[in-house]
Amino acid sequence: MFGKQQSQTIPSPTGCPVDHTAVPPSTAPASSSAAESCPVPHDQRQHAKPPHPIPNSNPLSSLAAESCPYSAERQEQELVAESNNMPPLSQKPASGQKEDLSVEREKSSIPMGGKFDGKVWVYPSEQMFFNAMRRKNWSPDERDMSVVVPIHNAVNEQCWHKIKQWEDMHAATCGTPKLLKFQGKPRDYTPKARMRQLMGYSLPFDRHDWTVDRCGKKVEYVIDFYSGGREGKAEGEVSFFLDVRPKMSFEGVVDRLKMWWNTGEGIW
Repeated sequence: MFGKQQSQTIPSPTGCPVDHTAVPPSTAPASSSAAESCPVPHDQRQHAKPPHPIPNSNPLSSLAAESCPYSAERQEQELVAESNNMPPLSQKPASGQKEDLSVEREKSSIPMGGKFDGKVWVYPSEQMFFNAMRRKNWSPDERDMSVVVPIHNAVNEQCWHKIKQWEDMHAATCGTPKLLKFQGKPRDYTPKARMRQLMGYSLPFDRHDWTVDRCGKKVEYVIDFYSGGREGKAEGEVSFFLDVRPKMSFEGVVDRLKMWWNTGEGIW
């Protein structure tokens, strides 16, 4: 009824070219209402041994538990600054920062739509991510950034890959879909997530809504993020489930039926 959820595994940060990992509960504010949320959780971490391996206890339960400090709006501000020959934003060390952080940024494979057509989304550097967390009154640890940033990026790449699987059904009319914007809604659970909860499953630790530009047509997708189990996973690996589907609309229902007919998945 619900279709299959494919488990994704992220290797340890030392082998991952991008960012997204867990940070300790102390990094999250006592209360927060996130406008944007990261698709990965901030759970317990250990600093006893380098290179700061991901913890074994539910590593994907909180990088997004509250909100991702780095939003789509922030990226747009940077692009505006860049087009006006202004210096990059948020790359200076924060007040009281104890260790230097990388200012190198990773380009995503996700094309931007709208007025930034022709560009791709660029992930924040370790320094930018750290500064963004500080702005939200979190208490980030510099040592976590080399882990947090790669898992964060890798999960976003998986989201886009899954959206493109849906968009491939429209390749005849648009072969180059682009991401217009995204929004995190970590506590706005979908009807499907609520239904799964009634059946004994866990609620997703995060939700994102992504708006895609399908050659001039706006199409909305909803993404639920679920933590995966630790069984059979090597130390430093994390697993999660991405439930990516079109939002409920007439066209969204049609696409879900087509996906179910083609693959046996996606109907719900």
